[in-house]
Amino acid sequence: MSVKVKKKKLSIGRVITYMILIIWAITTIFPFVWVINNSFKPSREVVNSSFSPPKEFTLANYENAFEKQNVLTSYYNSLIISGSVTIAVLTLSSMMAFAMTRYNFRGRGLINSLIISSLMFPAFSTIIPVFKMMVEANLLNKSLSVILPQVAGNLSFSTIVMMGFLRGIPLEMEEAAYMEGAGVKLVFTKIIIPLLRPALSTVAIFCFLWSYNDLFTQLIMIRRRVKYPISALLIEISSKYGKDFGLMAAAVTLIIVPVLIVYIFLQKNIIKGLTAGAIKG
Repeated sequence: MSVKVKKKKLSIGRVITYMILIIWAITTIFPFVWVINNSFKPSREVVNSSFSPPKEFTLANYENAFEKQNVLTSYYNSLIISGSVTIAVLTLSSMMAFAMTRYNFRGRGLINSLIISSLMFPAFSTIIPVFKMMVEANLLNKSLSVILPQVAGNLSFSTIVMMGFLRGIPLEMEEAAYMEGAGVKLVFTKIIIPLLRPALSTVAIFCFLWSYNDLFTQLIMIRRRVKYPISALLIEISSKYGKDFGLMAAAVTLIIVPVLIVYIFLQKNIIKGLTAGAIKG
């Protein structure tokens, strides 16, 4: 038996589409390559020939960043803040979504409307009262002063994603578990959480990256240099060493590389979680 292989015709529309995608990819990738390339040059070479490969390859910019600018300390601060925000949001949003989709109670419609409407309020509109609350609670210049606002800011989006996913999960398994004598806690931890893994992965990635890049809240709440997350440290470096272009390029590289690695290795989880929730919801 001969198997016929259908060949896709290369139409004009397909060629135009590929050309647009190629141009878009080049314009997106080029800035990252340019910054990384300049991070291995002395500042004078960056000024004179920023688009050429390094003539005088050096690691001095990275040594300066790690030894004099406390980059590792800032990475540690970012990890504590972003990790805590992610864990708190996953825990609270999964429980909220479970309650909103599995129980009928008075005021559920109002709560659902409040969750959705809260997405319309940007962080800029609430920063003054939040700042006053942190001052009164004596939390300023502490990681908790950033963690709490970020948890509140990410909770609505995360709950909506979880609710959309949970609405598509049939109730038969949970009902069977209840018939066997299982309690709510056991059903939630042993049935709901394993089924929520795609949505949990998506929410975890978005929350971690949003927290990692949330420069606005970090600068407002943290004023002590030893407590700076990595994004806040970049602002200080740019203000003090703005003419040291090699150091600036190295600092930017150290900030964007972890984000790029997360996107490269976890992009499938992001797409799967969002599409699964959209289809099932």
